[in-house]
Amino acid sequence: MDPDLLDDIIRRLLEVRKTRPGKQVQLSESEIRKLCAVSREIFLGQPTLLELEAPIKICGDIHGQYSDLLRLFEYGRFPPEANYLFLAALIDDKILCMHGGLSPDLSNLDQIRSLTRPTDVPDTGLLCDLLWSDPSRDFQGWGMNDRGVSYTFGSDEVSEFLLKHDLDLICRAHQVVEDGYEFFAERQLVTIFSAPNYCGEFDNSGAMMSVDETLMCSFQILKPAEKKTKFIMSTKIE
Repeated sequence: MDPDLLDDIIRRLLEVRKTRPGKQVQLSESEIRKLCAVSREIFLGQPTLLELEAPIKICGDIHGQYSDLLRLFEYGRFPPEANYLFLAALIDDKILCMHGGLSPDLSNLDQIRSLTRPTDVPDTGLLCDLLWSDPSRDFQGWGMNDRGVSYTFGSDEVSEFLLKHDLDLICRAHQVVEDGYEFFAERQLVTIFSAPNYCGEFDNSGAMMSVDETLMCSFQILKPAEKKTKFIMSTKIE
């Protein structure tokens, strides 16, 4: 892709910061196709399980809320000044990130590394669970998921998995949480959801988790209304 064209597209995408939130950016079909093709090439050139180093900023679902994505970048600094992860990665061999959650079929991380792409998501199995499983506060072990797909897992499964693989934290998204982030299993798992006022129907905040070089985690909160960010807490991953 022509670097000048790419720079021009980025310029247009960022110009809306100076105007009203929610204003649409006009891109031609040709430009969108080129962006998709280049992005696909980049994604396929990367491993299925990214292995990254802190410092890094972790975001959850944004559900196409572009103006809120810009707010996240404004608070955390725009790439490439800061590195962002929208889940699917292992950070410093201690924080495992995915969209949904754990799987009863997941016995070692090499299984994730060996997943091939592109692929259709199956109705059952490892890939399905990584995308769609949910933690459950009501039951231990593995249970039926009300979504009609994948499983729920209890805090016991989280503790056992972390101990077995010498990990400190599981970070996932997938569920709307009121404050934008929510801990589970005695802070061994955290749900990050980055779309405030999700679909205009929920009065939830969005959140972004910043991990520094010492694996200290802090949370920046996006309120549903246009308000400044605030830090809720910091915690060291031991």
